[in-house]
Amino acid sequence: MTIINLYTMKNLGLLSILLVATLTFTSCREKTEKEKLVEEMKEDGAVIEETVDDDGDYKLKMESDTKEVKIKEDADGDSKIKVDNDN
Repeated sequence: MTIINLYTMKNLGLLSILLVATLTFTSCREKTEKEKLVEEMKEDGAVIEETVDDDGDYKLKMESDTKEVKIKEDADGDSKIKVDNDN
């Protein structure tokens, strides 16, 4: 083998290791509270309403038979989550 072939094989090996490490870290990412609540409410068959104001504020309202969740995010990315359990 020539020096160029060894160099190319070494780079491909390092690139493969980097790719596997990247996929591992991104697939194991912890879900946010918002993502967990949305998933839970979808499983409960909740009615979901999304709105965006002219100011860029995002509102998400989810309502099921047993729970009501409101999520508000302003244009700066600050969010508020309110959960009301109907018992």
